[in-house]
Amino acid sequence: MRALDIIQKKRDGHSLSSSELKHLIFGYTQGDLPDYQMSAFLMACYFKPPTFEETLELTRAMLHSGKTIDLSGLDRPKIDKHSTGGVGDKTSLIITPIVASFDVCVPMISGRGLGHTGGTLDKLEAIPGFNIHLSLNEFKRLLKKSNMAMMGQTPEIAPADKKIYALRDVTATVDSLPLIASSIMSKKLAEGSDGIVLDVKFGSGAFMQEKKEAIQLAEWLVRIGKAFGKKMSALITNMDQPLGCKIGNSLEVEESVDILQGKGPKDLQELCFHLSAHMLLLAKKVKTIEAGIQKAKEAIASGRALEKFSQMVSQQGGKTAWIQNFKLLPHAKKQKSFKAQASGIIQKINTRQIGVLACILGAGRSTVEDRIDPTVGFELYKKVGDTVQKGEDLLRVYYNDEAKYTAVEEGLRSAYTIGQKKPKPIPLIDQIKGEVQ
Repeated sequence: MRALDIIQKKRDGHSLSSSELKHLIFGYTQGDLPDYQMSAFLMACYFKPPTFEETLELTRAMLHSGKTIDLSGLDRPKIDKHSTGGVGDKTSLIITPIVASFDVCVPMISGRGLGHTGGTLDKLEAIPGFNIHLSLNEFKRLLKKSNMAMMGQTPEIAPADKKIYALRDVTATVDSLPLIASSIMSKKLAEGSDGIVLDVKFGSGAFMQEKKEAIQLAEWLVRIGKAFGKKMSALITNMDQPLGCKIGNSLEVEESVDILQGKGPKDLQELCFHLSAHMLLLAKKVKTIEAGIQKAKEAIASGRALEKFSQMVSQQGGKTAWIQNFKLLPHAKKQKSFKAQASGIIQKINTRQIGVLACILGAGRSTVEDRIDPTVGFELYKKVGDTVQKGEDLLRVYYNDEAKYTAVEEGLRSAYTIGQKKPKPIPLIDQIKGEVQ
């Protein structure tokens, strides 16, 4: 069996067998298949998408390229959450302590920024001292102790995905539904959870720009999870504008704490309450979504969720004094307000463009080797439907490099559409797939 023949077969639109997919995945994991051949395979998948059955087998091969975590010894529900990624999406930092405060185990293995979206790991690394590099034994120990731990992929967990994930980011093969589905589920299935809540995004800031693609992805993710015996729920949510008001790693950490303190943007609050409720429902801690939302609100109002967040930061080596004083977090040396070019009502925001511009500032990567600057980003003062006057501040730019600011300034001018009509409200949660509908 030659890799070249398998790549050619997929290039020509034919379905691959389980053994052919295993041959490619295991060969790449072991270093026998070079990057250029895996890149060719990924591009073939992009133009000739694998079927659901192929995607299921691709997921299985990636899952079994490494170890899985056995959490059967923990005598409590184990529920995970995953977002397909968006601009300003920091929900993992918020819902993990909320749900963990109800004696639900939340095993969170997260990823870095991909394409124009920020990654949870990049946000966690903006917290001084926070250690994302846990061993599997340490991960399990923390879960047993506190019901929560957040880390990056270890070499043992889905190593094929870790290599392929990095390659997709620099070969323009990020937004492929089967590749996204197999990447997500190979990691999530390795975590040993009983159930998974998914946040599948669509719109200008999501990988799946069209709602019908997001629905298909959600359905595939739910089907894959159920094929492996997991309880599954998927929320299909709108990413036609940034989530919350802050974009950039350190800035998003601040906004996460704002939410846990009962403050912060309403859209981010709403989504976090719903995601938490679905996790509590899968864990059988509540009987309805409405009851779960109320529980999440109580966890914040009582201070339990913030206390749990502080515990998580501390147990993973992070400093906690900044939680009460954001000045102790790293900040950009320069900031400048960006002003509206006209008066009117904000009709839409090109969210993907905002994400790309944040990457140009240094909040994300263009190549695998790029270093993240945790301090840079944007703070939005206006969202879709808001009225703005010409010359009024639209957002604030936090930056360290004048040349990079100049590079993003022109892009910001075209990121906002301002008109005179009130646009239709954007519903944040469009629909739900899986266990709870």
